[in-house]
Amino acid sequence: MWTVVACLVPPLILSLFVFGIQTLFITAVSVVSCVIVEVVSQKALGRRVTIKDGSAVLTGMLLAFVIPPGVSPLLPILAAVFAIYIGKHLLGGIGYNFFNPALLGRAFLLASFPVAMTSAWLPPIHDMAVFSYLGVPIDAVSTATPLAVMKEHGMAAFTEAFGSGSSLYSSFFLGWRPGCIGETSGFLLMLGGGYLLYKKYITYHIPVSILGTIALLTWIFGGETYFSGDPLLALVTGGAILGSIYMATDYVTSPTTKTAQVIFGICIGGLTVLIRQKGGYPEGICYAILLMNPLSTVLDGWFKPKRFAPPQGGAE
Repeated sequence: MWTVVACLVPPLILSLFVFGIQTLFITAVSVVSCVIVEVVSQKALGRRVTIKDGSAVLTGMLLAFVIPPGVSPLLPILAAVFAIYIGKHLLGGIGYNFFNPALLGRAFLLASFPVAMTSAWLPPIHDMAVFSYLGVPIDAVSTATPLAVMKEHGMAAFTEAFGSGSSLYSSFFLGWRPGCIGETSGFLLMLGGGYLLYKKYITYHIPVSILGTIALLTWIFGGETYFSGDPLLALVTGGAILGSIYMATDYVTSPTTKTAQVIFGICIGGLTVLIRQKGGYPEGICYAILLMNPLSTVLDGWFKPKRFAPPQGGAE
C-alpha cells in the first residue's frame, strides 16, 4: 500500500504545477478524512484499527485523483465517509469489500453532486515560455476536459480546442491538459506502474487487457464523435491509464488467476468504450470497473487453474 502511495506522489506534484495549490489541499482533505473515517469505523464496529497498513491513505489519494481540482473541500469529506464506512467496512471490511472504495466514492459524488463533478475543472496554470518550449499549443488551455469536448462537440471541436499533431500527443501524455487531479499525466502514472510491475506487486494482465481493448475498439468503432478511430488519443485523454494500473488491479476487487484477469480487463475496456460513446458521461472507466468488481470471484471460479494430484494408493 505504501509503495503504491509513493508511486502516486509524482503525479500529485505535477498536478500542483498544472492546477495550483488547490490540488494539494483537496488531496490532503481526502486523505485525512479517509484515515479518520477508517479509525472511527473500525472502533464503532469493534474491529482492530489498521491505519498503519496504508490502505486508508491510498484510498484517500485515489479518491482525490478522480475528482476535479476545483471542487469544494466538503465533497472529498462526504466521499470519504461513503467510500470507507459504507463501501469498505459495511460491505465486509478490509480484504472483503467487493467494490473499489475510491471509485465508489467518486460514483457517489457524481450521483449526488453532478454539477460540481462535471464543471469544477481548473484551467492549467502555465508559463507561456515553458509551454512553447515543450511544444504545447497555447490554445489547449480550456476548462472543459478533452473527453467532454469530444463527447459533446466531436473531433472538429476537439482539435480546435486542444490542437492536433505530435504536440497534442506529447502534451496530453505528459499531463498538460484539464482533467481530474491525478489522471492527467499518463507518463508519470505509467512510470509508477512500471515500478509496481518490477516489484511484482501487480501483473501486466489487467492493465494491458484494459488499455488494449480500449485501443482496439476505438480503432474499429471510433468515428467523428469518438477520436476518429485514433486509439492513442483515446488512451491519453481520460482516466484509462490511472484506472487500469492503480484501481482495476486492486487485490481485493480483482481476480487472482491470469486468465480471469485478462477477461476482467477486456470487459472493463469494452464497457469503458461503450459508456464513453453511448452513455451520458464522457468517461466510463469508473463505472466499468465498478460493474466488473463483483464478478471477479465469479471469473476466478470459471477459470480455476488445473491441479494435478498424485494417484492415491499403491500400484497393483
